[in-house]
Amino acid sequence: MTAGRATPPLLKDLNERTVLEAIRAGAPISRAEISRRVGISKPTVSQALQSLLGAGLVREAERADDGPSYGATFFEPVPEAAFVLGLDLGARFVRGAVCDVRGDIRARQDVELAERTSDAALDAIESLARSLLDAVGASDDLVDSVVLGVPGAVDAASSRISLAENVVGLEDEDFHGELAGRLGLPVTIENDINLAALGERWRGIARGVDDFVFLSIGTGLGAGLVLRGELHRGHHGAAGELDFARVGLTEDIDPCAAAVSALARRLGVPAPHDPRTVFAAARTGDPSARAVVDEECRRIALHIVPLAAVTDVGLVVLGGGIGANGDLLYDGIRRHLRAWLPTPPRVEASSLGDAAVLTGGLAVGLRAARENVFVNRRAQRV
Repeated sequence: MTAGRATPPLLKDLNERTVLEAIRAGAPISRAEISRRVGISKPTVSQALQSLLGAGLVREAERADDGPSYGATFFEPVPEAAFVLGLDLGARFVRGAVCDVRGDIRARQDVELAERTSDAALDAIESLARSLLDAVGASDDLVDSVVLGVPGAVDAASSRISLAENVVGLEDEDFHGELAGRLGLPVTIENDINLAALGERWRGIARGVDDFVFLSIGTGLGAGLVLRGELHRGHHGAAGELDFARVGLTEDIDPCAAAVSALARRLGVPAPHDPRTVFAAARTGDPSARAVVDEECRRIALHIVPLAAVTDVGLVVLGGGIGANGDLLYDGIRRHLRAWLPTPPRVEASSLGDAAVLTGGLAVGLRAARENVFVNRRAQRV
C-alpha cells in the first residue's frame, strides 16, 4: 500500500498552526526568529504570516527591548480574537472572570446568591456574565465558550449534575441546557475541584507537575486528580468524591468544617467552635485547640494515603477553608505520611486560593478557544 502524500492545503494548515504557536510562545517575535525556532524557511513563514494577519489572528508589534532590530518586523497574537468566560458557582457566591485568547484576565467580579437554589444561581450567573462581557466590550460572537465549575459530579456525556447538595435543585433540572439557553453561548460544566486542580497546573503550585492531587477541605471534601498531565474524571465523572471513602468505617475520620467544630466541643476548646476561631486559638498555643489540629492532621493524612498508594502522585495541593491553614497542618500531615507511606508525596498549599476554580475554568476554555479561533477564522477566509 502506498502512503498518501500530504496535500498543499494540509501543509499550509500545518505551517500556519506552527507559526501561530511560535508567536504565542515567543511574542513579540520576528520572522527570522520564527523560522529559526520552528525550522521552516523564511518564505514559508512569510506566507503563513500573511494568512494569519488576514485572519486577524496576529498583528505587528513593538519589540519588547531596546536592542537593535536591523529593520525586522515583530509579531504578536491578537488577544481580542476570542474571549473565554470562567464561572465558579458556590453555596453563597458566584465568581466570574473573562480572559482573552492570550490568557490575560480582562475582568473579574463576584456576586452573592440571593438563595441557595438553582433558579437563583441561573439569575446570578446570567447577570454576572453580561456584566463581565460588557466590561471588556466582548460581543457574543467573540466569546468562544463559558466554563462553569459546580459543587457536584458532572456526567461528561449529558452534563447532568449529581452529588450536589449545596445548591437546591442543581441535580434535578437540565441546568446545562437552561444556562446555555439563557446566555446564548456554548457552555461547559465541570466539577469545581477538578477545575481547581487544572488551575493549579496552569498558573499555580502544580505548574510542570504531571501527577498530583488537589485536595479541597472546607464545608465538604473533594479531590481533583491530574494523571499524566490530564484530568482524571472517572467513568461517571465522579473521581475524587472522597466523602464516599469513609463508607463502612466505624472510626470518624471526617476532616471537614463541621467535624472540626465537633472536635473542638468534645475536646473543651472555648466557644465559639467555628474552624476559624479554633485555628486562631491553636496559633496562640491553646492546648485543646492544638489537640484539634493534631487530630485534623491525622484525618487529612488518612485521606491522602489511599490516593497516594493507588496513584503514586508526586504532589498533594491542599485548598479550601480548612486546607488554607498550612502553617498549622503541613508538618503534622507530612509526619504521618512519612510514617505510613514508603514514598510520600510532597504536600503544599494552593497558591491560587479562592481563584483556583476560576483559573481552571479559564484554562479549560482557553485550550479549546485557541484551536477554535484558528479553525473558524481560517474557514471564513477559504
